[in-house]
Amino acid sequence: MTQNSWTPHDASRVGVTLETFILEGMFTAPGASGTFSSLLNQIALAAKLITARVRSAGLADVLGVTGDENVQGETVQKLDVIANDTLIGSLRRRGHCAGIVSEELEDPVFFEQARGGYLVVADPLDGSSNIDVDISIGTIFGILRYDRKAGPPERKDFLLPGREMAAAGYVIYGSSTVFVFTTGQSVHAFTWDPSAGEFFLSHENIRCPPVGKMYSINEGNFVRWSEGVRRWNTWIKDSDKNDGRPYSQRYVGSLVADAHRTLLKGGIFVYPADTKSPKGKLRLLYEANPMAFIFEAAGGKALAGNQRVLDVEPTELHQRVPLVIGSTQDVDNYERIVRGIDG
Repeated sequence: MTQNSWTPHDASRVGVTLETFILEGMFTAPGASGTFSSLLNQIALAAKLITARVRSAGLADVLGVTGDENVQGETVQKLDVIANDTLIGSLRRRGHCAGIVSEELEDPVFFEQARGGYLVVADPLDGSSNIDVDISIGTIFGILRYDRKAGPPERKDFLLPGREMAAAGYVIYGSSTVFVFTTGQSVHAFTWDPSAGEFFLSHENIRCPPVGKMYSINEGNFVRWSEGVRRWNTWIKDSDKNDGRPYSQRYVGSLVADAHRTLLKGGIFVYPADTKSPKGKLRLLYEANPMAFIFEAAGGKALAGNQRVLDVEPTELHQRVPLVIGSTQDVDNYERIVRGIDG
């Protein structure tokens, strides 16, 4: 390419800070305004603060459990509380978020002085059972719009199908801290540089490969699965060079970690319903919906049982669903085999 033919649109934006990316409007969302950009900055700030606490957890006496259980009946870790409080405090500060639903709280938290028309759903610290052993954990979030003209937000304003989200993302705290985000048009990832104190664009326009070589499922639950899931599990471990089987098994046990690998490298992540969790294990509003929104924007696919995740009509804040996300071909094969469809 000659110098005369070059245009700014030909240049990669890798290395641009998240703040610049937001301020220059590189994230596009229908109906988005300056309050939307500010909201993203507040979530990014919370991610920076949580990163600092995660990195120093072993030295700051914040590992271990609190002795309490959350609304899910799960043991609460000290860092669960810290991450939840950090996210709420950050979202409250600018007044652009009107309320939040969190995994750690039974009821929504509403911000009475808020001026913005956005709501947030979040799992402040996904994979918290892995905190004490230094396995990757993360923050998952989704952003919803609500009509301020209709009055203050209510509980029902969070109960929207995932397809109506304005945006979704996650932050993974692993060998590096990575902020992944989409408004439904494209997916980008920003890596935290602690020396500069900034997130920099590191993965531009992520596309989930159409087919992968890895599968992710907790095989310790094999005896609880349906016949169809067992059939798929056997199929994916069979040898067939024509379609690249057997697949390699990878399972971390943190949704963010397993999903991040699947998004970048392709393959499939499966957490099916079983006899112990007949409605599924993962939460629809703040785990399944954000991940499905991200995967579809990246060209992948996401199912909750026999339907598209983003079409599930929520009835409860902490509603659980089965979840299958990954490469389109791998998810299609899963659906075909589990349902017993030949061909």
